[in-house]
Amino acid sequence: MLLRLVPDNTKIKFMWLRTVSFPLSILLVIASLAGFFLVGMNYGIDFKGGTIIEIKTDGPADVAAIRSDLSELNLGDIQVQEFGASDDILIRIEEQPGGELAQQSVVSRVRTIFEGQNVDFRRVEVVGPRVSGELAQAGAIAVVASLLAILFYIWFRFEWQFALGAILTTANDVVITIGLFVLLQLDFSLSSIAAVLTIIGYSLNDTVVVYDRIRENLRKYKKKPLQDILDLSINETLSRTTMTSVTTLLALFALYAFGGEVIQSFTLAMIFGIVIGTYSSIFLAAPFLILFNLRPDALTKKDGDGKKDPEAKASA
Repeated sequence: MLLRLVPDNTKIKFMWLRTVSFPLSILLVIASLAGFFLVGMNYGIDFKGGTIIEIKTDGPADVAAIRSDLSELNLGDIQVQEFGASDDILIRIEEQPGGELAQQSVVSRVRTIFEGQNVDFRRVEVVGPRVSGELAQAGAIAVVASLLAILFYIWFRFEWQFALGAILTTANDVVITIGLFVLLQLDFSLSSIAAVLTIIGYSLNDTVVVYDRIRENLRKYKKKPLQDILDLSINETLSRTTMTSVTTLLALFALYAFGGEVIQSFTLAMIFGIVIGTYSSIFLAAPFLILFNLRPDALTKKDGDGKKDPEAKASA
């Protein structure tokens, strides 16, 4: 017997729920933007500049002792955490005043702390202020470029109403995910940009699946009211949407629980983004078509296929 999270032939009135989903989304977006501008994000070393040092100790590491020893160097904000095995330690040190040379000197000062100990320096990365600014700019360009590419792709494949709906749905997911980073003050780094781009791709995939079914039903049921067609389309894709989301979340929850502290912020953002992306593809993507006054005969005029409505044939 096949596993089904959603029964067949559901008849949920999703379009009626837009009276709840629209105000809720607007509230979350406003709160996220307000937090971004008023509180700000906890930018990682990738964007602020600084030094990342990965070491491996001989046996289980005493994180508290390492943190205490490093604090004596007076280097400002220092983060020490385990990742992977108990002898793998990641050290993050904030940007030092004095330019690139000041960042380089941090490594030699940290090495003095571990002199005489069997410690292997596996990775040392120094990010200066100029490089961090370039990374921030490149990350913003990547997100904006992906949204523009989505706009033109959906516009070419469907109608302009679908394109705007997909962009607004995806932007909703991105802004609310940013709000999560602000609320929890999660470390925002290049891996976080990767998480945001992945969420964009996932949300778009779900939205296109729903839109593709809507397009089919618009051609199939030309006499049905638009609201009924949208409800029908979402109910028909509901099982696929929920099953994909649940299986993805199972993998992400395992990664969050056993992947270590280094990738926890990335994984948490992915989990939240999948949930928000699933919500928006069901409760926002289709209702936007009503908001933009999509006519049920729009695709028929575009295709000129001349196919007849099955309901019309039945009544003939």
